[in-house]
Amino acid sequence: MIRLVIVDDHPIVRGGLRDTFADAEDIVVVGEAGDGAEGIERAKSLAADVVLMDLRMPRMDGVAATAVLREQAPSARVLILTTFDSESDVLPAIEAGAIGYLLKDALPDELMRAVRAAARGESVLAPSVTQHLMGQVRRPGAGTLTDREKEVLQLVANGNSNREAAKALFIGEASIKTHLQHIYDKLGVRDRASAVAEGYRRRLLT
Repeated sequence: MIRLVIVDDHPIVRGGLRDTFADAEDIVVVGEAGDGAEGIERAKSLAADVVLMDLRMPRMDGVAATAVLREQAPSARVLILTTFDSESDVLPAIEAGAIGYLLKDALPDELMRAVRAAARGESVLAPSVTQHLMGQVRRPGAGTLTDREKEVLQLVANGNSNREAAKALFIGEASIKTHLQHIYDKLGVRDRASAVAEGYRRRLLT
């Protein structure tokens, strides 16, 4: 049985999704949440296999919640379900650790197939999302660090801990961890020391 948690700030949407899975023999909705922070707690306490996550919510959005779940509950697969499919929405969600990205106009059968696939560890992407990702891969300089990522890497190179770096940039530690993961992915490394070494090699650090 696949344990599903629905995270969306609209009660009517949550109710509709709950009804969608009501007759599924292999999927059970074990909990709901109205924002990302609550969604994290529900996913952890209810041992969710899959989390259907909206993007734009109060208190904590879906991208931030996905990044935290990847750290704190890696066995919970996050499947984004939203009305937004612009590149600025898609890429941060995938980079944060979402296993899939669907739009709310998906048919009920599509949703159920996507949840089952996510539970198996398989990626599920709406066609428009696939186009955005392919465009990003083909674009020159796809592995280039952003200005904020360079700032984080420089602070790490200077010996700052995640907490110290977060304080210096006036952001949360979870954001620092997310930036570091993006840096690792872009530089093709696995840890802080390797990232710093690669940063010096590419002359990204002073």
